[in-house]
Amino acid sequence: MPRDTLTREQIVRTAVELLDAEGLEGLNMRALGKRLNSAATAVYWHVKNKDNLLTLAGDLVWDEIRLPDLEQVGWRDAATAMAGDLYAMFARHPWLVQAFATHLFHGVGKARHDDHSLAVYERAGFTGPQADRACAAVFTYVLGNAAPAAATTSLTRRIESEGRDPQEAFAAVTREAMEAARGFPRLQARIDSADHTTDYAEAPKDTFAFGLTSLLDGLSARLETAPH
Repeated sequence: MPRDTLTREQIVRTAVELLDAEGLEGLNMRALGKRLNSAATAVYWHVKNKDNLLTLAGDLVWDEIRLPDLEQVGWRDAATAMAGDLYAMFARHPWLVQAFATHLFHGVGKARHDDHSLAVYERAGFTGPQADRACAAVFTYVLGNAAPAAATTSLTRRIESEGRDPQEAFAAVTREAMEAARGFPRLQARIDSADHTTDYAEAPKDTFAFGLTSLLDGLSARLETAPH
């Protein structure tokens, strides 16, 4: 693809594809140029540098989150839907979860999402800083739940790059963790539980939904007890 036919949109969308396939470690201008069938230097006509490209890619994926019509659904249904979409978006793009530790993401896509989130909690009855705190509480809950899967994806790539079998490596770590847990009665009971069907390190099924419901219950309770 000749340089003069490249557009910023093509570059950013291809960067997202590269990040999804290779993770943060795989994002570089040479690899991106190869996917675009263009010289790496041509990319710099449209983006400043790698950090700028990552910021643009990170902002693009926020458009995947649906924004419920608050005239059609209640605030809790809207909050639940947006949190679910956010969690699913993080699952599709685990590199974004990792990048939050080193980058401050911004842009029109994220701004649109954040503005609608504020509208949801304002509709609930939160005002000013209270709405900000409600948004932040739900966002950090979703991000925290997405972090383990993102870490596993990154670790799997690293293990594979070292020529090792990820399943064997994770099994060895699980055995070590279970051995360390045997001195603690509650953890031992969890390991020995007859109805415990998940791996030792896995959270029980529906943990995300349980936590989100509990968090929204807490926000609702604050609204009910707040002075008018």
